[in-house]
Amino acid sequence: MKLYAEKPWRFTRQIIADVAALVWSAVWVWAAITLYHLVEKLAVPGQKLERAGVDLAADMMEAQERAQGVPLVGDRLSSPFGSAAGAAQTIAEAGRDQQLAIENLAIVLALLTAGIPLLMALALWVPLRLSWIRAASTAAKVRRYPGGSELLALRALATAPLRRLASLDDGVVAGWRTGDPRSIDQLASLELRRLGLRGSPHR
Repeated sequence: MKLYAEKPWRFTRQIIADVAALVWSAVWVWAAITLYHLVEKLAVPGQKLERAGVDLAADMMEAQERAQGVPLVGDRLSSPFGSAAGAAQTIAEAGRDQQLAIENLAIVLALLTAGIPLLMALALWVPLRLSWIRAASTAAKVRRYPGGSELLALRALATAPLRRLASLDDGVVAGWRTGDPRSIDQLASLELRRLGLRGSPHR
């Protein structure tokens, strides 16, 4: 499998593109992680609310137990403390709900922050790279075949831009029709150069 071109100019372009794609991805992942931690800090009031509710509920339950120990009026005396403990537990639950909501918000924002740019990069970069890898790997394989020049010349005639074909010697197309080795080699070399590959195909 051919992952990178053999020609320096094409190889350099591919390396720059790959590094740029990795840097782009890393920057957005870092931004997503940073945003997650920033949003997560909004849960601090919820944490304090939960702790306050838990502590208050514990104090009220302790006071209820002590009040129950008072002779004759213990039950009546302890009842308000039990109600207060229940209210404190409700406050603690509200704090936990707030933390959960903020945690979910932080996750969603982080996924959106990293996910959309990464999907854009993958949609643009991956198809181009895979297309080149397939074409270059096939051309490099055909280059080694006996008669590979004829196949590459045909490929050049089918896909090469007209301006590139026009840059070749006059009569190349006519020479290809008659099987002229020089014309076939020029067309085959044109296809290899288009893909950033070196060398001459086997005849």
